[in-house]
Amino acid sequence: MPKQIKKRLRKKSSDAEEDVKDKLSTFIDTIRDRQKRFVTYGMVVLVIIIAVIGFFIYSSNVQKTATHLSYDAYNTYYNEYQRSSLTENERYEKALNLFTHAYETKKLPRYLLYIASCYYDLGRYDDALKTLEDFTTRYSNEQSLIPVANMKLAQVYQRKGDTDEALKTLDGFSQFKSDIFKDLALMESGRILEKEGKLQEAKNKFNEITTRFPHSPFFEEAKAKLAEKEAG
Repeated sequence: MPKQIKKRLRKKSSDAEEDVKDKLSTFIDTIRDRQKRFVTYGMVVLVIIIAVIGFFIYSSNVQKTATHLSYDAYNTYYNEYQRSSLTENERYEKALNLFTHAYETKKLPRYLLYIASCYYDLGRYDDALKTLEDFTTRYSNEQSLIPVANMKLAQVYQRKGDTDEALKTLDGFSQFKSDIFKDLALMESGRILEKEGKLQEAKNKFNEITTRFPHSPFFEEAKAKLAEKEAG
């Protein structure tokens, strides 16, 4: 009698079914995990986008505020489009407040330079000096504005009676790459030296103007000064 063949198909079928279930469960877990990650990354991206938009809105508002303040400040300083009649000191005080507020809103170097100019025009030379020193430290790379700041600095020293520092500042113009105000610096140096009786040094400054800056608005004055020295 032949041996009875045992049926194992059900066990194989059951094992295959369990394997499919395990794989399906693993696949579902993977999908869920990816969904969680996607949601997390999405939230992060959304937060970044909101932060960027907020930053641009804030920057735009700051720019608008600073521009509005500076516009009023310039008009006040130069006495343009002014409805109220202010004395000169009142006008510079108002401009000072506006430029200070503008600089606090947005740190632009030209605002700080105008703050120093307001102090100078108000006769507050110590405040002007402190502001200009701050400017030359903070904005030493501002090639177009540094000569302006140094010229104002030399004027402040002259007002304070410190001619040595004034001459030192004016001599510093020779180190600048740009020629802006170099002829004026030479002229101012020559005038100071002339007042102090240092005639030969003054003559050297005037001579440098006529040699290096033939198109300078100070050329004729320097030439006249040299003629006076020759006649004397």
